[in-house]
Amino acid sequence: MKLSEKIVFLRKRQGMSQEQLANELDVSRQAVYKWETGITTPEIEKLIQAV
Repeated sequence: MKLSEKIVFLRKRQGMSQEQLANELDVSRQAVYKWETGITTPEIEKLIQAV
């Protein structure tokens, strides 16, 4: 499973919208969209914060 797919899977499993995840991680909704589509990857600090 790719990182982008894992982000989508985990977000949906928690019942969160992209907006909610963005607020939780203090990033924009557009950043979450780019992570989920594989355009960019999150900074390691954001991945640690999400855990």
